Formats: sequence, C-alpha cells, structure tokens
Amino acid sequence: QSFMRVGGEREIKVDVRIIAATNRDLEALVKEGTFRKDLYYRLKVMVVEMPPLRDRPEDILLLSNLFVEENNREHAKNIKGFTEEARKLMAQYSWPGNVRELKNVIERAMILTDEEWITPDKLPFELKEADKGNLPEGGEKGIGALEELSLEEMEKAHISRVLKRFEGNKSKAARLLGISRATLREKIRRYQL
Repeated sequence: QSFMRVGGEREIKVDVRIIAATNRDLEALVKEGTFRKDLYYRLKVMVVEMPPLRDRPEDILLLSNLFVEENNREHAKNIKGFTEEARKLMAQYSWPGNVRELKNVIERAMILTDEEWITPDKLPFELKEADKGNLPEGGEKGIGALEELSLEEMEKAHISRVLKRFEGNKSKAARLLGISRATLREKIRRYQL
C-alpha cells in the first residue's frame, strides 16, 4: 500500500490495516450518492455483520455477566448478578440502544444497589414498563400514560427524581442518567430545576 500527500512529490509506503465500524447501510448510501463508491470498496475487504441485541437474546445474559464483573472491579463492589425476575425483564426488552444501552443499564443498576443481587427495582422503568406502555406512578405530578406527556415533560420529571434521589449531587445524577455533567447542567437550566 502506498499514498501521496496532497501537494506532495513522493510516494509513501505504509503497512496498515483499517478497521471501520458503522451502524449505517453503506451500500444504500453508495446508491444514494452520499458515500463515495471507491472508499466503500476500499473498506469492504472483510465484512462482519453484527445483528442487533434484540435478535440475539442469548447474548444478553452473557454480556450482562461480563459487565457486572467489569463494574465490580472498577467500583470495588461484589455484586453476584441478577435475580431471576431481573433476568426475565432484561430478556424481554428490545434494547434499541444495543450493547451500549445494556452496559449503561447495568452500570446504573450497580450504582444503585447495595445488595448481592440486582433486582428489578434497580432497573430503569423502560425495562419494567416496555410492554405496558406507561411510566411508573410517582414523581412530582404522578406520571401516568406515555401518550399524556411530552418527551420534555417526561425528561424533566425523570431528571428531577434522579436529582432528588442523589440529593442534588450532579455527578451521581449524570452518571445514572448516562449523560455528561455539562449536559445535565444545561437540562437543569432549561427546565429550571
């Protein structure tokens, strides 16, 4: 392999391998003309297709156990895993955020638990309420059905509950919410919390 710098006069030889990943359909983008055809074929030496997590439910528990072990080491905890009820909830959830979402859910649950086993009450409401189509009762306004709230109202209520849970500690709240402190500060300002 070799290349020439833009404006260069000498060819430079290299021995590299490029590993590229995307969640986009590059072939479709090439057909639309929004991705360069030559680059597509240069990158397409070996393709590894990774189906979404919802299509490989057998991986959920394996990955979950791996993330529990990682978090135990990282946070000096000794959590053994999940109760049967928690495992069932995790297996039936569609995981639209794939492995990243699973990892964040587990980290969040481990931050919240002081016991040996992660129970369903430590999992986010999305998992518990996925089939019901509503949010848990509670919070400032007693949140009911999803269709009665705007996304902003749900986000504001959720951030408010998390801040109360951590007594205003923005670092812990941001970690639980899966956002940066700067993003949390912006949302607090926007929602006047």
